[in-house]
Amino acid sequence: MNAPFVWQGRVDVEETGDSTRWHQRVRPFEAASRDGVALIGFAVDEGVRRNGGRPGAAQGPAALRGALANMPVLGEPALWDAGDVACPGAPTDDALEQAQEALAQRVASVMAQGCRPLVLGGGHEVAWGSFQGLMRARPDLKKPLIVNLDAHFDLRQASRGNSGTPFRQIADWCAANSRPFDYHVLGISRFANTRALFDRADALGVRYRLDEDLQTPDQQAQTCDALDAALQACDGVYFTVCLDVLPVPLAPGVSAPSTLGLPLALVEAVADRVLASEKLLAADIAELNPALDPDGRTTRVAARIAARIARGRAPV
Repeated sequence: MNAPFVWQGRVDVEETGDSTRWHQRVRPFEAASRDGVALIGFAVDEGVRRNGGRPGAAQGPAALRGALANMPVLGEPALWDAGDVACPGAPTDDALEQAQEALAQRVASVMAQGCRPLVLGGGHEVAWGSFQGLMRARPDLKKPLIVNLDAHFDLRQASRGNSGTPFRQIADWCAANSRPFDYHVLGISRFANTRALFDRADALGVRYRLDEDLQTPDQQAQTCDALDAALQACDGVYFTVCLDVLPVPLAPGVSAPSTLGLPLALVEAVADRVLASEKLLAADIAELNPALDPDGRTTRVAARIAARIARGRAPV
């Protein structure tokens, strides 16, 4: 467990009206916490290291909280900070698995208190921990929907889990537990996924759209309409955003930057569709690497997305 983050920031003492910012609203998550959004840091990049990527995402949660601290409060529910899950034993054989198990327990515990977990990563191995926690808290879910914004399928086969395997691990879990593997991923790059991954996605029935097919307003509208149909058919949503789905000018601070990516406006539109469904149960943001983000632009984009999700509804 990392040291608790100290929420502090600007206070507009001479302002009239409500000038509350996140650092004035966030409270430690405790036994009496109810409702609202609980932030959980996944301060781990062992999965990125195992996957041959560029480490540094373990510092993502602290950087993201720092950017959120001065966000204005505009309709957010109660905001709780449930601390960080770390991976102090890395690179021992099972350190990552222990961290994912700890995350699953924490996600399940905040959901048991009626709070929505918003996990701040950390590598995309966060998804395996988040999904396990969601299903422990809601074993009644028969048709969970996974919506992933990502340049990569993350369906790799590997002897040990890593940042490239979480959705293959989830597919295995779904098969073993008689659940459909309803996985929608938007932003896939033909230049970042092998033929084997496309074949596996097809075999598993993954519904995906390429980044190059999501650049025009018509393409984006059709995709959002198709997503609406999936949202109506499911009984709960796990929403995950890998920041490498954004183009490198917006998000250089990730392990594997995208040359094309998705427009930020589409990322936000998809988030709004998920929120409007009122079926969102858990969400996370993955792959923020502050060491590769010297001017903080990726962190600011991540904070914007996180705050949008935390508000819990499409904007008025």
